[in-house]
Amino acid sequence: MVRLESISKSFAGKDGPVSALDRIDLSIAKGEIFGIIGSSGAGKSTLVRLINLLERPTGGEVFVAGERVTDARGERLRELRRSIGMVFQHFNLLSARTVARNVAYPLELTGRYGKDEITEKVARLLARVGLSEHAHKHPRELSGGQKQRVGIARALACEPQVLLCDEATSALDPQTTGAVLDLLRQINRDLGVTIVLITHEMDVIRRTCDRVAVIDRGRVVEQGPVTDVFLHPRHPATLRLVREAEPDGGSLEAISASELGSSTVRLTFTGPNAHRPILGRIARENVVDYAILAGRVGHIREAPYAQFIVSLSGRDIAGAIAGLRASGVDVELQGGPQTEQTAVTSPRVGERALHVV
Repeated sequence: MVRLESISKSFAGKDGPVSALDRIDLSIAKGEIFGIIGSSGAGKSTLVRLINLLERPTGGEVFVAGERVTDARGERLRELRRSIGMVFQHFNLLSARTVARNVAYPLELTGRYGKDEITEKVARLLARVGLSEHAHKHPRELSGGQKQRVGIARALACEPQVLLCDEATSALDPQTTGAVLDLLRQINRDLGVTIVLITHEMDVIRRTCDRVAVIDRGRVVEQGPVTDVFLHPRHPATLRLVREAEPDGGSLEAISASELGSSTVRLTFTGPNAHRPILGRIARENVVDYAILAGRVGHIREAPYAQFIVSLSGRDIAGAIAGLRASGVDVELQGGPQTEQTAVTSPRVGERALHVV
């Protein structure tokens, strides 16, 4: 649906060009929710503005729906932007217009719709975002979450193929954030709209996205399915973001090397395995004791997961590890001699992962 090939972007600086993005390659599939995450200043907002050409790349190519659009101008550019809706961090609503007239505004700009047709489309959109009873209010009368729902309805007015959400929940409280993310998932399911979600919060990615790209200093340093990136972060920038999402500051990733013994493993349980007593059963079968050094449980979208750093001791540690793997548990050795490990290339950004064999 959206493809960026070797995208670079520089801005004029006092002492010469300043690079914001450096040779970005991304492919976003039709109908998925794709997250782009990074710390402040990483380049993620610049990247999303290149998709609808609010910013033009210094180098590289932009493709939308299989068509090269990098040099789009005039009516072609207007058509492109109508096919790509945008939801902003601070809502960008017109204060003098009512909720209904804010949603109607992009329809009016096209000149393609009559008054009755606009009224009908606006009513449907407000019903979809749960604001029908607020149609005649002004933005100043709304809560932050309601304002963002108006922004989403407005972005959907021209029936876009792609919806860009630039920090769409960062100005909202946690409960409202959850409601807005639920709405975006519902829109994705019901309308099949491809959603590109820009955020600096890993928890937003975990709850919402199918795949994610991590941006650091203008480059993609890690990308892949959210389950892989969240549960097995490789790059230091990703590790920082995962730690920030943890209530205790990310103890799972923060365990020091001195705490890792020769039989310390990271166990990852996903899907139904997250609710099964696999570890206890395997420990009993192999006469092995275990101590949980750190852990976390939760959901990635609707799928449950559990992940623990565990120190093993007892009769048959190798048998326990084999039993865990045979039961569908992902096992990664955290310490011990190199002979017990096999290095495999990460499918994301060429990082190296060490897995028990």
